[in-house]
Amino acid sequence: KKHFNNECSFTAHSKKEAFMGILTRFKDIMSSNINALLDKAEDPEKMIDQCLRNLNSDLGKVKSETAAVMADEQRAKRQLDECTQEINKIQNYAAKAVSAGNDDDARLFLEKKQTLTARQAELQQIYNSAKSNSENMRAMNDKLVKDIANLEERRNSIKAKMNIARTQEHINQMVSNTSGANNSINAFERMEAKADQMLDRANAMAELNNSSHDSIDDLKAKYDSAPGGDSGIEDELAALKASLGK
Repeated sequence: KKHFNNECSFTAHSKKEAFMGILTRFKDIMSSNINALLDKAEDPEKMIDQCLRNLNSDLGKVKSETAAVMADEQRAKRQLDECTQEINKIQNYAAKAVSAGNDDDARLFLEKKQTLTARQAELQQIYNSAKSNSENMRAMNDKLVKDIANLEERRNSIKAKMNIARTQEHINQMVSNTSGANNSINAFERMEAKADQMLDRANAMAELNNSSHDSIDDLKAKYDSAPGGDSGIEDELAALKASLGK
């Protein structure tokens, strides 16, 4: 009995140390320092994947140990139930012995019952401890499952953000590489503006040339069409005066 209790105590102590190590690493990853870890990592995606692999490995250990602790609880419960059933049987035998008038036999049964009752109290303590350990382990297991699922969602979000960042960097690089093309386009536009300017100047000169030629022609027509009066009328007037003797 003492050996069994010592073995349970040693096993519980060893499991506690193991899980303290798991929880310490888990808390480090789940804390806000994960952002700092990602900043220092050369490849944050690989860092995230590795963290999750470690956590899932820890979760596997926790599940295995949880199953073992639950088995301890079930075994402790079974031993307690068997002891309780044996006490009930002994009580029935003692009652039968009394009914049969065999007090000595009844005393033997009651002595056995006292021994079993003391054992029952010990088994009850063992079961209570095993049940508490089992509940704690199940709670730890459930929390790990929930937190890992949360990290899985965060991983997908982080990877999506990183993909967007890479795309933006690629676009920025392309924009930077097109600076030469922009210079060529600007030079082309300057040449086009210069050609338009030359064409406008040539058209203006042609217009000026045509305007000067038309002015000379108009001036010539002025003197050709205005010799100083109507000669036909003047001749006719002179003839009329001659006929009248004037």
